Amino acid sequence: MTHRSTRRARVLAAALGAGVLIPTVAAAAPAAAATPAVSCTSAKAGLAAKLQKDITAALANRRSTVAIGLYDRSTSTTCTLRATSSYDSASTVKVTVLATLLWDAKKHNRYLTDRETTLAKAMITQSDNDATTALWKQLGMTKIKGFLAAAGMTKTVPGTNGYWGLTQENVTDEQKLLKLVTAGNSVLSDNSRAYILKLMGQVVSSQRWGTPAGAPSTVSVHVKNGWLQRATHGWRVHSLGTFNGAGHDYMISVLTQDNSTMDYGVTTIQNVAKAIHKDLVPTTSGTAVYTPTSKPSEAFVAVPPQG
Repeated sequence: MTHRSTRRARVLAAALGAGVLIPTVAAAAPAAAATPAVSCTSAKAGLAAKLQKDITAALANRRSTVAIGLYDRSTSTTCTLRATSSYDSASTVKVTVLATLLWDAKKHNRYLTDRETTLAKAMITQSDNDATTALWKQLGMTKIKGFLAAAGMTKTVPGTNGYWGLTQENVTDEQKLLKLVTAGNSVLSDNSRAYILKLMGQVVSSQRWGTPAGAPSTVSVHVKNGWLQRATHGWRVHSLGTFNGAGHDYMISVLTQDNSTMDYGVTTIQNVAKAIHKDLVPTTSGTAVYTPTSKPSEAFVAVPPQG
């Protein structure tokens, strides 16, 4: 075979090879990403499987994009779904703001001022945005980031230009925060933790929706919610809750977006919460369960007009 023939054969082989490879590559292209599954572990026999099944059922046919974190200290139970996905925080960041204020006061060995306690109470119990803005400005980015580092909330990114409601948060970090609030640690003093829980236990009734839904009367309820609507991903509707009693000590974070309305997101969260409470703290027929308001409300969060 001549040199020219040899080269032609190589080109032809390459072309044939390309022809074979192209459809192979196309066939190997990944399909649309599969919907992530709820993952649970527990020291209590059978509980993880039950929670996984019931939370999955609660989410069936819901069109929201949902992230879930559950941790129960008493049974070493953990459930997660989209735990590392970031969401606009809306008003749930207010727990972080209060924790930062208390962490910083502890560092300087001082009590909160009367002004700070007034702002803190309005921020948590009524979700007052002006109070939050005042504390956010007072603390400044350095202290907020300092607390996040101390708390190990490494994926939480504070909102810029004063838009604290656009802080980026995920379930993993929110669960870290709730764990700090509910057990002794070196970041928050016992008095600070008690103060946060006290205010979360005094949230006005119109804002006590979400994760408390279905909680038995035998557990204490502490909650902070948030919601906002933006041009992309529709309504964000979130709920953070801690629950203690009946031999259990647990916390739930549910972050959602792509909700068509606020009520749709609230219903999605409450479906999940009811499943969790029922499985963790089985009740007798006579036990009352928590029924949130039928007219949920929250304070609107300022967002950029183009948002």
